Amino acid sequence: MFFTVTLAERGSRLLVDEVVHLREAVRATKVGRPFEIDAWVVLPDHLHAVWTLPAGDADFSTRWGAIKARFTMSVRRAGFTPPLRLPVVTSGRYAGVNPGLRHDKGEVAIWQRRFWEHHIRDEADYHAHVRYCWMNPVKHGLVKSPEDWCYSSIHRDARYRAGADLMV
Repeated sequence: MFFTVTLAERGSRLLVDEVVHLREAVRATKVGRPFEIDAWVVLPDHLHAVWTLPAGDADFSTRWGAIKARFTMSVRRAGFTPPLRLPVVTSGRYAGVNPGLRHDKGEVAIWQRRFWEHHIRDEADYHAHVRYCWMNPVKHGLVKSPEDWCYSSIHRDARYRAGADLMV
């Protein structure tokens, strides 16, 4: 599965500024609901990931909910205060909608409520999405080369370290 998960406040740097809290949220979630991270990149206001879930377990929504909740609680305990007003969605299906507060439920708007997922179709699709994760910081103009971005799984991939190109 390939995912894109985005903060409610586009343009924020929260994910890279508080990456320690994100890593801990992921680690804690993996303990209770295991999954493999095949590729991951954290950008300032969104992230992309390719996961492999255990056989017979397709519950990625609960995992993302836990990661988001843990991260939110952790950064709030560390002193982060989310913006009181969020931008209103200006186009698409949810135009005119505030992207996510239910004050009566005690929610705070750090994350966009939804995330985008894509079921990997085959090996070529898998490699394309891993490559997409790696190349995304370059696409956004954050670095010139994927290995220059420190918040990427590219650094732990043995094939890349061994000199394989990004075409896999």
